Amino acid sequence: MPKKLSLEGRIAAISLLAVAIGASIPIVLIQQGINTPLAWTGGLLLALPTVLLLLRLVIGPISHSLKALEGGLLNFRDGDFSVSLVTRRNDQLGYLTKLYNEVAEILRRERAHIYQQELLLDTLIQSSPQALLLVDQGDHIIYSNSGARHLLNRGKPIQGLTVKRLLPHCPQELADAIEKKKEGLLSYSENGETRTLHLSNSSFVLNAQKHQLIVIREMTRELTRAEVQVWKKVIRLISHELNNSLAPISSMAHSGKLLIRQPGQSEALEKVFDIIADRCQHLTEFTQGYARFAKLPAPSREPVRWQQLVERLKPLHGFTLKGELPNRPGYFDPVQMEQALLNLFKNAAEAGSDALNTELQIKVDQHGQELVIRDRGHGMSEKVLQQALLPFYSTKPQGVGLGLTLCREIIDAHGGRIQLQNRAGGGIQINLWLPWPETQTAE
Repeated sequence: MPKKLSLEGRIAAISLLAVAIGASIPIVLIQQGINTPLAWTGGLLLALPTVLLLLRLVIGPISHSLKALEGGLLNFRDGDFSVSLVTRRNDQLGYLTKLYNEVAEILRRERAHIYQQELLLDTLIQSSPQALLLVDQGDHIIYSNSGARHLLNRGKPIQGLTVKRLLPHCPQELADAIEKKKEGLLSYSENGETRTLHLSNSSFVLNAQKHQLIVIREMTRELTRAEVQVWKKVIRLISHELNNSLAPISSMAHSGKLLIRQPGQSEALEKVFDIIADRCQHLTEFTQGYARFAKLPAPSREPVRWQQLVERLKPLHGFTLKGELPNRPGYFDPVQMEQALLNLFKNAAEAGSDALNTELQIKVDQHGQELVIRDRGHGMSEKVLQQALLPFYSTKPQGVGLGLTLCREIIDAHGGRIQLQNRAGGGIQINLWLPWPETQTAE
């Protein structure tokens, strides 16, 4: 079967044919003895329709194919990939049409795949127990899930509403937290029951506009379960500590009774009473530690000179001051902060860090005040580091697991944060960050 000419070949052939027709007319006229300008013009005019007809036979199908490709590309621009083109051409335009159909098929499959993924994601989000709200730059809710509708609007649709219009339907505590873009735990009473929620806010840019994602998580059951577990652990710890102290006290008391009946046992009796006194002292410290943790009052903040804080801590525990003290006074509860720092210095000493290698550095900026404690003790494993701030967690044989927990409670009460990390070369670094009160401005 002879191979068809390409598009360029067809146009070239038509051009050559038109030249041949145009050149043959003068030859024919000369052979017939006609050699006038009028005859020549008439001959050319007779040849022109033939040339145009031949050109139309070639260019017409080309124009039709180009218009079809143009329409298909316009559909692509509008996001419509459903149109396929039919062609019987076996040239470059036919090849382009084939490529167009292949691209359209790929785009159709990818769109179907993305649609299935979006459907799966939407199903997961809608069935999530967390309440999710996506708010655009104009404060309109552009997306929400079932949990958000039931929590915030009694199951009624909220998409399209503004946050300001939605808030009156929410519990007052939750409405205030959303309006002020707060984060963290909040509690309120509903139908005689206390509900606890965790609220988080995040901002991001989508389609060149700022959006806000609000996630509200129900924490009541989780906190109840956690509270029960904590109480069980507390009971086990207290029972363990009491048994460890009461058992030897009882044994020593019985031994003391036997020694009293024997003359010349005053030295042995003294040892018995020393052991009893030691166990009683341990029980006293144990119960006082729990009492301090349970009765931690709200911080009474006041301006504190850093030099005064350092001078009060130095005699109680050895450490090295690193860097210069800021000129701007701190603002916190001095008694609670001293207690937190003493606990950290005590931990550093028990971890094997001496006063020279235990450092305190104090820094302030426009956002807050930061105290950094570094030691060169034995550090912590990753597992211990993750649980070090949990109540009643301790790796010490005689520890009650309240030292770091008390520090965290003090820092949290000040609205700050505590961070622990291992140091390169051994030891721990603890960062205590406290914000300035809202009434103060940066100097």
